[in-house]
Amino acid sequence: MSTRAERRRVVRRASRESVTSPKVRAVAAFVTVALAICIAAITFVARRSVPPSATEAPAYASLTKGGVAPPFAVTTLTGSHLDSRRIAEPIMLEIFATWCPHCQRETQTIRRLRRAFGDRLSIVAVTGSDIASDHQSVETSEDVRLFARYFAVNYPMAYDPGLTVAQQYLQGSFPTIVFVNRAKRISSVEIGEIDLKRLSADARAAGVTGG
Repeated sequence: MSTRAERRRVVRRASRESVTSPKVRAVAAFVTVALAICIAAITFVARRSVPPSATEAPAYASLTKGGVAPPFAVTTLTGSHLDSRRIAEPIMLEIFATWCPHCQRETQTIRRLRRAFGDRLSIVAVTGSDIASDHQSVETSEDVRLFARYFAVNYPMAYDPGLTVAQQYLQGSFPTIVFVNRAKRISSVEIGEIDLKRLSADARAAGVTGG
């Protein structure tokens, strides 16, 4: 009797497993597909936030148009010390990477902006990546000097090894361009390659005259 009863228990257990197992597999498959869709959606949204004219960057600082601009201080490639709190003119700050093709092309536009407004607009470009233009080695001040020389930069440029300024201003994309008015408040924030007309409008919105 015990043997027969044992056989019945085995048959009933096998029967339950044969019914439950496909359901479990179906639920597991559904959960897997749902997770894959969620991950794909998140990735898509993240990629959509970076325009084609920009290169994705690892940091996203909290900035608000009209809000107080975080103070920053850098030493330029020529040895000049720039402290945003002591600059009387409106400021255009660019956070760039030497390996970023959009940043490389934007140098031409910023050169023209510099010629148009001169000393009425204080322009400074600060490094926001610790990776050199070869995408492998650690960036040095010499790499930035070569970048400035190759692209004929005519405005102050600074190497920031600690990426302090980038942590304050970088908006998840290279280049990030921020205009600060005389009241030390953020008047506009741009990401990616911006044409001269738009940069000029941003400069005037920050309080620069002429140009």
